[in-house]
Amino acid sequence: MQFRTTILAGSLMALSLGLAGGSAHAQGISIGPGGVQVDPGYRRGYDDRGPPRSELTRGEAARIARREGLVDVDGVDRRGPRLIVRGSDRRGDDISVVIDSRSGDVLDVRR
Repeated sequence: MQFRTTILAGSLMALSLGLAGGSAHAQGISIGPGGVQVDPGYRRGYDDRGPPRSELTRGEAARIARREGLVDVDGVDRRGPRLIVRGSDRRGDDISVVIDSRSGDVLDVRR
């Protein structure tokens, strides 16, 4: 009887340790044309907010420039890793907003 109690206690301890470690690392497997593959539970380059941002669209750049005081957009030009949004402010003065095309950060506002 003592032997069964020891085995039962050892099994329960191993089970509890296994469950504690397994909850932190959710993995799975997928079976497809390439065979069986282990899915580590995450995808490289992705997070909870969706796929990584590649580059801003011209519309997104215009919205960012409007937050900097641009009212009328005359054009959006790409210059390497930057977008330059040209237009005028509420007084009619010319304004250019230089935006990083990857991060969306405003690099310069030229009046």
